Amino acid sequence: MNLNTDGLVIKESATGEKDRVVTLLTRDLGVIRAFVRGAKIAKSRSVSATQLLGYSKLSIYRGRDAYIVDDARPEEIFFGLRGNIERLSLAQYFCELAGEIAPRESEAGEYLSLILNAIHLLEAAKRPQPLIKAVTELRLMCLSGYMPDIAACSECGGSGDGYMYFNKETGRLFCSSCGTGNHGAPTGIGVVSAMRHICRSEPKKIFNFNLSEKGLEELAAVTEEYLLTHLQRKFKTLDFYSQLIK
Repeated sequence: MNLNTDGLVIKESATGEKDRVVTLLTRDLGVIRAFVRGAKIAKSRSVSATQLLGYSKLSIYRGRDAYIVDDARPEEIFFGLRGNIERLSLAQYFCELAGEIAPRESEAGEYLSLILNAIHLLEAAKRPQPLIKAVTELRLMCLSGYMPDIAACSECGGSGDGYMYFNKETGRLFCSSCGTGNHGAPTGIGVVSAMRHICRSEPKKIFNFNLSEKGLEELAAVTEEYLLTHLQRKFKTLDFYSQLIK
């Protein structure tokens, strides 16, 4: 029985002379690995639909040992990213993150929408890269059960003034009166407010905020450290992107 869904190719590899193996982030099945028969044939519609970063309408069925993509109709290929290595590498980092965090073989619509929105913004270059990176990292963590406790100071319940201390291990905040270096790293209140916005806002609004260039750099560093601390693994695509922007 075929399932019709939509999905993004987050990883690809060749198998044989004509076929392709892809990892897909799908709306209805989450992250799955699937075979695409004939995807390397030049006249095949699946050539572009199933390449990395290809977003398509998919017809999928479960074979004896794996999923098979029976049909793929491209919706968006994101060709515009190919001309900028920084934006392309950041999009690839988002794909690697999704492959690590998004659920397997279960509904993942929020994850797919977040990654697609982030890649659209990267291609259009309408928002700063550090902002897109920070939003994607922190929102993914929230979706996967790692939402930090940043509504108020964990000690006194205050909302903070000037700066607060954010503990990346516990995900808790402390105001300048209650916190010390032992409670975490000092974090500007503007960055804290941005983190609250990312965690709480409805999906359509999470990228809609502004910070100074310095504030965005701080925000991106905080969200990256928080994510890496809790996932406890490295990402090759992040390492490559970091080298590019040095």
